[in-house]
Amino acid sequence: MKELAEIIATLARVGYLKPAPGTWGSAAAVPLFWAITEWGGFGLGAFATVVVCIAGLWATQVVTAGATPGTDEHDPSEIVIDEVAGQWIALWPVAIGAQMMGESSAALWPGYLAGFILFRLFDIWKPGPVGKADRRGDAIGVMLDDVIAGLMAAVCVVILAGLAHGFLM
Repeated sequence: MKELAEIIATLARVGYLKPAPGTWGSAAAVPLFWAITEWGGFGLGAFATVVVCIAGLWATQVVTAGATPGTDEHDPSEIVIDEVAGQWIALWPVAIGAQMMGESSAALWPGYLAGFILFRLFDIWKPGPVGKADRRGDAIGVMLDDVIAGLMAAVCVVILAGLAHGFLM
């Protein structure tokens, strides 16, 4: 059970890559999300995100069991499943846009780039509610700060798309 949790929490050990395991986890998440949404559209991508959130919460709880709350033990850097969840949420607008246009989401590559950069920015910077969730010091906080960072990045992706396509001018 612990081995399965470790594989999930580290995204098949991607979380052990150095430096910046969170960035590696986010980078690995982008092509996975692209493949999922190319095959099954936004609906499958959203469903997969929910599954990752649930599996990630379970795996994080198992891997960090016995950790002292509020220390680095409660959120070890090798746990990157939270980055996968947040990164996928940040990319939801790209998948929705591609589906609405009837295009491959690869045609919206600037959205993927913006979603990646913005998610990493919010995840590292931890503004407002992201930092508050991170300070919980438990498995829910580990997952929740990235979910919130992903939502913030998704909103920014929508705004940037609106600016790029002249809707917000």
